[in-house]
Amino acid sequence: MDFLGYKNKRVIVSGCFSGMGEATARQLVELGAEVHGLDYKETALSLASFSQVDLRDPAAIDAAVAGIGGKVDALFNCAGLPQTSPPLDVMKVNYAGTRRVTEQVLPLMSEGAAIASISSTAGMGWSRKIPQLMELVQNDSYESAIAWCEAHMDTVNEGYSLSKEAIILWTMLASSKTIQRGIRLNCTLPGPTQTPMMDHFESRTEAAVLNTFIQPINRRSTPEEQAAGLIFLNSEKSSYINGVALPVDGGFLGGVATGQVDLSALMPAS
Repeated sequence: MDFLGYKNKRVIVSGCFSGMGEATARQLVELGAEVHGLDYKETALSLASFSQVDLRDPAAIDAAVAGIGGKVDALFNCAGLPQTSPPLDVMKVNYAGTRRVTEQVLPLMSEGAAIASISSTAGMGWSRKIPQLMELVQNDSYESAIAWCEAHMDTVNEGYSLSKEAIILWTMLASSKTIQRGIRLNCTLPGPTQTPMMDHFESRTEAAVLNTFIQPINRRSTPEEQAAGLIFLNSEKSSYINGVALPVDGGFLGGVATGQVDLSALMPAS
């Protein structure tokens, strides 16, 4: 039974080398999809095609998508860098590159297609930065977005949180336009997930802070659990879900909203 409707669908997964992207691509192959992968590192998965691409290079993005060509039924934006990378590189990959991939794939999509991107619970403060984020996302080109970042490094900071906040706001804004073509656009907000990138987070973040984000479930997610959320959002069964930032966090954001999560580790010391 093809409950989710992926059999013989043509899909693209960026960041397919490891972590959530690898789990997403692997599960889509198992569901019968024709999977085309993009990543900086070559995947070990048996995919319909693989293109080695650096999302810091817009020309490389354009060439990779053009090389896939044809009709695309779903796009999964899973590529990302942690906050241990240079801030501008983080913004290039996590936001500007992700947006460039999406905008290059959109002309290959038709009614019924869908796009899902990975944001993060680290972007949960997006609503408090709407004026700055609106300035950023209103830059239509990759180059102008990065120029904005270079001129606002105090706002960019380590890059990771802002990049994830930008994905959330951009998803909400752009989805209102894509849905007029029958194309849905959503994103997920994963909680801490046990991927190879977790070592980078642990090197820069106190354990008490990371443990705050796993409440109330009190364990980290698996990459497969995060892939499931992305795959559901882009499936035929989600045909009326659009413009959503879906928490896949074990109940963390719900606990925050209702005062049931202890946020003391996130508060500055007095």
